[in-house]
Amino acid sequence: MKLTIVGCSGSVPGPDGPASAYLLEHDGTRLLLDLGSGALGPLHRYLDPADVDAVLLSHLHADHCLDMCAYVVARRYGPAAPLPPVPVVAPAGAAARIAAAYPEPDLSDVFAYTDLVAGQWDIGPFEIRTARVNHPIETYAIRVQAGGRSLTYSADTGVSKALVSLATGTDLLLCEATFPSGADTPPDLHLSGREAAEHAERAGVDRLVLTHIPPWGDRIATLGDACSVFRGRTELAAPGATYEL
Repeated sequence: MKLTIVGCSGSVPGPDGPASAYLLEHDGTRLLLDLGSGALGPLHRYLDPADVDAVLLSHLHADHCLDMCAYVVARRYGPAAPLPPVPVVAPAGAAARIAAAYPEPDLSDVFAYTDLVAGQWDIGPFEIRTARVNHPIETYAIRVQAGGRSLTYSADTGVSKALVSLATGTDLLLCEATFPSGADTPPDLHLSGREAAEHAERAGVDRLVLTHIPPWGDRIATLGDACSVFRGRTELAAPGATYEL
């Protein structure tokens, strides 16, 4: 299973890359986890967007889903058009949310929606497990397994026992680390680097990749805070980085 970081900037696109978007590939199937603000453009570096087999949206905040609007144009009017609707698994209300940000309300020729819930199912060769995490809107952490390997994506969350349970024993935890450690921040919104590391340590993961750090965040301090807690390999997500699992 191959992971490519398309975008990992927290909350807004940053000077070095777009908001959240992660490409998973295995056995000829290409799955997108989120497609946030500004992510469709860089996606072209890694594959023709027409070749995406499915999209899985963790939640409906703009920095995780808004480039689905641009994706309408790519699938409806691109060189390979017309294309069959691409499967999109997303929290209830996704169709209305995306359509509200696009001038045409009917996007059924482009996207075939299925409601995302906590549970387990397959997308091609990928075994998917999801768990509801702590964020102001309906949000799901996602565990993907294929070829005997696994990746867990935290999505956006505050401190979450469900995330620890879902990520237990995973090979790679792609975990948000939005807030500076020690800051007086709202509960049930985001994690700090230290908190991300605490989740990784409790889950016994092999590798921690910190993501969703906003452009105004101190990436080096975030990494240092995480490394002081988690004993495994720890690094910062970066656009274009790839991981072979």
